[in-house]
Order: sequence, then structure tokens, then C-alpha cells
Amino acid sequence: MPDTLFTLLYVADPQASARFYADLLGQPAIEASPTFAMFELGPGAMLGLWKRDTVAPAASGQPGAGELAFAVPDRDAVDARLARWQSLGCQVLQHPVAMDFGYTFTVQDADGHRLRVFAPSER
Repeated sequence: MPDTLFTLLYVADPQASARFYADLLGQPAIEASPTFAMFELGPGAMLGLWKRDTVAPAASGQPGAGELAFAVPDRDAVDARLARWQSLGCQVLQHPVAMDFGYTFTVQDADGHRLRVFAPSER
């Protein structure tokens, strides 16, 4: 089993996306170049932003076919995160709602990648 999991999103402009995600995550990229940016999400988790037209082999999937999900402790944290992310210009796809797995909302970034925040249901 690998020690670190890397999630890569293909983006049109890695520098613009890095600025967006730095604001969204509240931390700077740990690596940045014209074609790639990297963020540490936590122990064993990294987020890479790769310039779509330089991905090799070329990818054919479209943004929005999957999502990044961020767990927070409770409903208040979900609502606070939504307010903050809306202030950063995120487009809301799903306003806060209770679902089987918890209280959640979904937004998308400028490239169409879906970002979900949720407070898990108590088991």
C-alpha cells in the first residue's frame, strides 16, 4: 500500500487554479510550475493540478465526472465552509441538504471539477 495518495485534476491554467485552491484550502501550493501545481491535503494525501493539454497519455474524461470530498465535523462547519467558498467565487451545484451519508453541499471550480463538503451522519 502506498504511503501517499495523489489525486490529480486536469486544469486549463495551473497557475490560476493554484491561486484558487490556495484560497480554498487556506494554504499555498508546495510546488508550482507553468504546467503543474501540488498541494498537501493532510497526512498521506496530495492534490495535483496538471495542465490538461500536457497530460501524457492524453486524457479523454471530462471534469465533473467525479468529485473531491472534504469531511468536516458538523453542520455548522458545512454551512461556514459554503459561505467561505461562495465568497471565493465557487458556483453552487447543490445547496446544503441532508443525505444518507450526512449533511452536504457541492460546488464546482472554474474547470468544472466538483467539490463536496459534508458532515458525516452519526452511526
